[in-house]
Amino acid sequence: MEASSDNAPPTQASVIQISEERFNLVKSVGEQCTHDDELRDLLANKAAPVCYDGFEPSGRMHIAQGLMKIMSVNKLTSAGCRVKIWIADWFAYMNNKLGGDLKKIRVVGEYFKEIFLAAGMNSENVEFLWSSEEINARGDEYWPLVMDIACRNSLAKIKRCMPIMGHSETEELSAAHILYVCMQCADTLFLEADICQLGMDQESVNLLARDYCDDTQRGSKPVILSHHMISGLQQGQTKMSKSDPSSAIFMEDEEAEVNVKIKKAYCPPEIVEGNPCVEYVRYIILPWFGEFTVERDEKYGGKKTYKSFEDIVTDYESSDLHPKDLKDALSKALNKILQPVRDHFKTNSRAKNLLKQVKGYKITRTALSKEMEALSINAPNPVSSAAGLQMSEEVEKKYNIVRSIGEECIQEDELKNLLAKKPTPICYDGFEPSGRMHIAQGVMKVTNVNKLTSAGCHVKIWIADWFAQLNNKLGGDLERIKVVGEYFKEIWQAGGMNTDKVGFLWASDEINGRGGKYWPLVMDIARRNNLRRILRCGQIMGRSETEVLSAAQILYPCMQCADIFLLEADICQLGMDQRKVNMLAREYCDDIKRKNKPIILSHHMLPGLQQGQEKMSKSNPSSAIFMEDEEADVSEKISQAYCPPRTVEGNPCLEYVKYLVLPRFNEFKVEFDGGNKTFKSFEDICADYESGELAPEDLKKALVKALNIMLQPVRDHFKTNERAKNLLEQVKAFRVTR
Repeated sequence: MEASSDNAPPTQASVIQISEERFNLVKSVGEQCTHDDELRDLLANKAAPVCYDGFEPSGRMHIAQGLMKIMSVNKLTSAGCRVKIWIADWFAYMNNKLGGDLKKIRVVGEYFKEIFLAAGMNSENVEFLWSSEEINARGDEYWPLVMDIACRNSLAKIKRCMPIMGHSETEELSAAHILYVCMQCADTLFLEADICQLGMDQESVNLLARDYCDDTQRGSKPVILSHHMISGLQQGQTKMSKSDPSSAIFMEDEEAEVNVKIKKAYCPPEIVEGNPCVEYVRYIILPWFGEFTVERDEKYGGKKTYKSFEDIVTDYESSDLHPKDLKDALSKALNKILQPVRDHFKTNSRAKNLLKQVKGYKITRTALSKEMEALSINAPNPVSSAAGLQMSEEVEKKYNIVRSIGEECIQEDELKNLLAKKPTPICYDGFEPSGRMHIAQGVMKVTNVNKLTSAGCHVKIWIADWFAQLNNKLGGDLERIKVVGEYFKEIWQAGGMNTDKVGFLWASDEINGRGGKYWPLVMDIARRNNLRRILRCGQIMGRSETEVLSAAQILYPCMQCADIFLLEADICQLGMDQRKVNMLAREYCDDIKRKNKPIILSHHMLPGLQQGQEKMSKSNPSSAIFMEDEEADVSEKISQAYCPPRTVEGNPCLEYVKYLVLPRFNEFKVEFDGGNKTFKSFEDICADYESGELAPEDLKKALVKALNIMLQPVRDHFKTNERAKNLLEQVKAFRVTR
């Protein structure tokens, strides 16, 4: 028989044995594992699994963050794992740590790295990744994932994850707390983690990631290893607190500080449960040294070395191990572990400087802005007198044109000043591509945009594809949403929009291209506004704040508010239903002391054609005229429209005349049996209608004629242009749903 070779492949039995050893080592990191079978399969089949760990840089490092993480990482790397440590700087910013000061947060992150390496972390298979840098570098992957997670989870479910940030779901929350959860869930998948190695307080968001994998039929789910959370040193402290130095040992505490803190720590005799000193021994000292040595006078039992926690418990509960002796031994062991860290921070000039800065930081969470909560979102800001403003004839003309677009303007004096000082103001307009275009989106926008460009404005039309996806339009199918966006552009150009000073901007492209500027802005808006404030903006999405919402309905208003600043808009030209989020942008300017606030021009919202329909509905074709409707369709819909005789209020046909026909033609021609009449003002139309001189049937007939004149160029374009024809066929086939 040949001698066995050292290089021979292992037998099946030895593979199983090696995998079992590896499994036990990795599993020992967690107090809880979901699921053992998945972890076993992973380790048996993958040579270098990716483990995700992370921290918020938010002040000095206590020993749970330091020593426990070092031990866990070293176990994982010795088992062949690759560990990605996520330095969650943007998360600390959203959680208002260190007052949301990113420069301070960055310093703390560097200080954490110094400690890990000084205390003995084996960094050979460890990557330290700054969340802001990684997300910015691959934002086109990351943010769609965050948005999809937000779309698929109810607000209530996300709120149940608040313990990951040290909050409860019942306390006052900011919009950033919702964004934070969705982002942390995305981190696991973004980093392609096989294992989530975080504390028990993070388990809910890790389970959210597994649920998302099930929901999206993603192949491999991350295994969750949740480690124990060490309590504070004082009675009843379930967790260490950085704002209470007596509750924790910090990684660079001097020997005397450690001794005093342990001496004062809660340590009731004969009681193990809820005893922080016993906990320190169990979760730090024994795993670090493999033993715990107690030195006593011979009359008290002499020196004894414990190899197991069970033996310590037995002696402590029987009073064979006294609290003072346990504390003395614990202090000695801790100081032995921490001495290399102290030495590093005394001898290394970079580390010394970092520690000096960190010790100078006040550990706080900035409260939500009281000023923003006090500001009204329902009433316009008081309009200061514009009587003193001197405007040239040209500026006066521009002002009258621009002002005519809005049913409401906030503030008129600001608009006059803007037009007097800036030759080409930037106007922000936008839309969700979500189905066929009705006449309000078509004719009114063409009229308004042409007015703005004639007054010298540059109009940026935001094609809100990502927003339609967040709002679950067209089932959240981005490809369909893109088709609808192209169809909208075709209509506006065919309908007579002067595009010389108009830019069509796809939200997804612009945000991806400038994510480094955009997303910190979204996060800042989110952290400065409480959840109740953002919920009141639900109307912008056609939602009420009382219905069951997804987390996306919180993300959406924060993003739309950020759009205004990303596009550097001077004027927001949107419907009255968007007013609340535009007011949010002005309030944000007040909060950050930004002088130039966007002027809000809110245009009228046309109702549906049937009685009681406050708004047109794409899912109800009888409620609206669509831009490519045939003549017969227009005639039929108007003939069936609600139009009570002698009644102006709530009459959709008269509203069509006021907001569509008169602005386009500057007149309204009505043909009677005995002749015709041309109206130049809406007041004259109302007078004749209320007196009965203008009958509903004559009004409707004239309205049909005017609408068909407006729509004919669009019909012709969609019949003769192959690209337009193909787009329309696709859009008509899409089912308009949420």
